Amino acid sequence: MPSAEAKLKKNRCANCFDCPCCMHTLSTRATSIPAPLPDDPAKTTMKKAYYLACGFCRWTSRDVGMADKSVASGGWQEPENPHTQKINKLVEYYQQLAQKEKMERDRKKLVRRRPYMPLAFSQHTIHVVDKYGLGTRLQRQRPGAPITALTGLSLKEGDDQKEIKIEPAQAVEEVEPLPEDYYTRPINLTEVTTLRQRLLQPDFQPICASQLYPRHKHLLIKRSLRCRKCEHNLSKPEFNPTSIKFKIQLVAVNYIPEVRILSIPNLRYMKESQVLLTLTNPVENLTHVTLKECEEGDSDDIDSTAKVVVPSKELILAGKDAAAEYDELAEPQDFQDDPDVIAFRKANKVGIFIKVIPQKEEGEVTVSFKMKHEFKNLAAPIRPMEESDQSCEVIWLTHHVELSLGPLLP
Repeated sequence: MPSAEAKLKKNRCANCFDCPCCMHTLSTRATSIPAPLPDDPAKTTMKKAYYLACGFCRWTSRDVGMADKSVASGGWQEPENPHTQKINKLVEYYQQLAQKEKMERDRKKLVRRRPYMPLAFSQHTIHVVDKYGLGTRLQRQRPGAPITALTGLSLKEGDDQKEIKIEPAQAVEEVEPLPEDYYTRPINLTEVTTLRQRLLQPDFQPICASQLYPRHKHLLIKRSLRCRKCEHNLSKPEFNPTSIKFKIQLVAVNYIPEVRILSIPNLRYMKESQVLLTLTNPVENLTHVTLKECEEGDSDDIDSTAKVVVPSKELILAGKDAAAEYDELAEPQDFQDDPDVIAFRKANKVGIFIKVIPQKEEGEVTVSFKMKHEFKNLAAPIRPMEESDQSCEVIWLTHHVELSLGPLLP
């Protein structure tokens, strides 16, 4: 659905519900119940009724006393928040406050751009203003007319009278006492909600399981997915499937290999330890990565507390294939990896070993090294036919990487 409609519905579906206990999707179940005949109340007939049930934890809407419905969709009973009126008033107050702040910012911008503005213009002045494109900023009316660019930023008539006043919260000394059997009553864990169940319903925060009501399902976002070989769309995120507009992604995370720590051994002073890292390739092409130790006097290497020995060989990362996990016939690529350097390889991720030697007797162990990788500008415009045989321009980028490996063991 369009974003405006999704915002109006608070990014939730009106017909689909999630189980309040296990967060799985609820399904509608049908059953038959006896109902009196309208002509003769003494006689009964079987009538269909619908209720919500979870196929995972067996929770049903009948557990909280929700009435069954005669239709399969819509109209489910929803609890009413006692603080709805106060919340709506707070929302209106902050909207009004945001509007005032926006007007004040716009007024300051105009004053900064034009430090002096005469209140009256001659015909010659108005002609010059329009000639040099300033007529949009200073609306031309008649000689002696006020400047509407600033007067339009004032609050509308009646806004001052409708200003919302919020009463501040008052602290009270007396609070509601706890039940007498609060400390002596045995706890039944099946009747008490978990912290996650309470936080998923922040407007009610139910304490007992009998207060759990179905939650409207959050709307999901569908991402685009293309086949690597034929470039056809496998998944289309747009509202109209016939019109797909791919957005240009220029975020660095989509191009720089990701470095993560997989396992850390026990680190001791002046003893060599082997740390397992993972490199993940975010692009769809093969990427060559080289790791180098920082040179002496490197301005970026200021927090390092240990020596590091990185692999001297060039590392090859396989391209990212979003559809690879669904392809059962895909053959694994043979990179002929050195087992002393490469721990494992899975799709576009590879595990590598580095050696760390702590140089300080206490504190956190931090290592630094340089990562050099290739970058192909795939967002460049399509070249003419006579230049199509030329490959994309390859740029080598170098990044400074710092890893915090935790505290040093005695």
